[in-house]
Amino acid sequence: MKVSQMYAPTLREVPAEAEIPSHQLLLRAGFIRKSTNGMYTYLPLAWRVIKKIENIIREEMDNKGAQEIMMPIMQPAEIWQESGRWGVYGAEMVRVKDRHGHEYCLGPTHEELVTSMVRMDVKSYRQLPLNLYQIQDKFRDERRPRFGLMRSRDFIMKDAYSFDRDIEGLDKSYQDMYDAYTNVFTRCGLTFRPVEADSGAIGGNGSHEFMVLADTGEAEIAYCTSCDYAADIEKAELNVVEAPEEAEQALEMVETPNCKTIADVCAFLNAPVDKSMKAVAFSSEKGLILCFVRGDHEVNEIKVANTVGVNEVEMADESLLVEAGTVGGYMGPVGLDPEKVTIVIDQSVMKMHNICCGANKEGYHYVNANPGRDFKPTFVADIRLAQVGDPCPHCGAKMEKARGIEAGQVFKLFTKYSKAMNATFLDENGKEQPMYMGCYGIGVGRTMAACVEQSFDKDGIIWPVSIAPYEVLVVPVNAKDKESWDKAFEIYEALKKAGVEAVIDDRNERPGVKFKDADLIGYPLRVVVGPKTIKEGNLEVKARKTGEVSMLPMDSDYIATIVDMLKQL
Repeated sequence: MKVSQMYAPTLREVPAEAEIPSHQLLLRAGFIRKSTNGMYTYLPLAWRVIKKIENIIREEMDNKGAQEIMMPIMQPAEIWQESGRWGVYGAEMVRVKDRHGHEYCLGPTHEELVTSMVRMDVKSYRQLPLNLYQIQDKFRDERRPRFGLMRSRDFIMKDAYSFDRDIEGLDKSYQDMYDAYTNVFTRCGLTFRPVEADSGAIGGNGSHEFMVLADTGEAEIAYCTSCDYAADIEKAELNVVEAPEEAEQALEMVETPNCKTIADVCAFLNAPVDKSMKAVAFSSEKGLILCFVRGDHEVNEIKVANTVGVNEVEMADESLLVEAGTVGGYMGPVGLDPEKVTIVIDQSVMKMHNICCGANKEGYHYVNANPGRDFKPTFVADIRLAQVGDPCPHCGAKMEKARGIEAGQVFKLFTKYSKAMNATFLDENGKEQPMYMGCYGIGVGRTMAACVEQSFDKDGIIWPVSIAPYEVLVVPVNAKDKESWDKAFEIYEALKKAGVEAVIDDRNERPGVKFKDADLIGYPLRVVVGPKTIKEGNLEVKARKTGEVSMLPMDSDYIATIVDMLKQL
């Protein structure tokens, strides 16, 4: 490929809407262009990267016995209604009607469609296990598309679905996909960590996210400093924090004017924060939910939703609080009507004594509130967010936090969809049984963006060789010097003949412009040919990742040396 013919419109300035490095650099280096809010066109350089990631995925999926298919993007409402998700999936689902008034959605995922297909053809245990996958566009109407390819409305996903006869088979399929994903992200040159995760709208019970570690990642993970435990912050398990035993004191309401925060209340009463109770109010399809954790802890809304059994929760407005008999800044569990509000208490609060909490009255708090005696929760559960220093639930060592980008996730669905949609088979005894399912997704475009987030510098992108758009850029520095110009083209052709993906920058531009574009785009190796190098009898080869410059004698087998250099990057 000649750069003069390449559609890679580079930009010198950082686009105003680009907030994180991958968004900035993929725009600046001519990989993507914005089509509309949350939607991007992949230009030729990006598409080469995407196809390489897809090929890695295909190889690893095929090695595990999965078979590639292609399902329609547009799915009928009936199968989503059958699974029970049509009405509860949420506003992210893009719904459409055809000319006959029939309802469809643009697939955000394909559990329903693949289940409806497999149930038509798989009737016997002899046809199981089965694993089907596709690589296809998905559509989710994000409320706030942002960060370029990280959170977009139209994105490329590899989604796979396994069907097994029992839990043991599901466990094996799950492990196979876990191992395949480990290989995929390793081959893409990423530093990542599998972490326990919440299953979210997909459902099931049992999931791992593959987190690419990056400071700009949207997700936060908690990990143990001693054992291999790691989890998404939304999923991280926390043990009960025991409080020292003490005699119960009489409940007392005290005036606390203008004290709406834990810090204000504890300072006013000269009380330790870990003897107070923090309140957070959520609204849901089941009404108002009041959550209570220790004053120095934070509420985990995902754990709350899972505990109560709702699809999602949102911060409650003041009108709901008034209806329930409480007031913002002074919420507490004492005296609330369980018919009007769901009360969720963190498990550690239930071990506390003589607690300071809101009195559900403007300007007042209770002191010496005690669980069981003064209030009874609807639910007791682990509903708090992990913090640095919390003990690991597995070994007790201290936990730390890191940020990451979710590039893939694997789920155990068990019989969630097969029972709802009657996807069954006959076992050895002729008895009808539901299939055990798993689903497994990789964000292909997000994987590309995650690689940029992890590998860049002030000059541009640093691609791993395995997914770089091209491996080597040949730069003739002087268009007026025929000898060096011809030599550059000779090297370019020799590299291609040797199987190297090479580009030659044949533009009549200054060397500085060519070098800046080379670093911005991120070619792993740059070969410079000019009158000076010709005179000295050398080729200048620079590795983008390390910045190391090698001088290769022209009377040597420099093509073989370049091939070896690529293998070692």
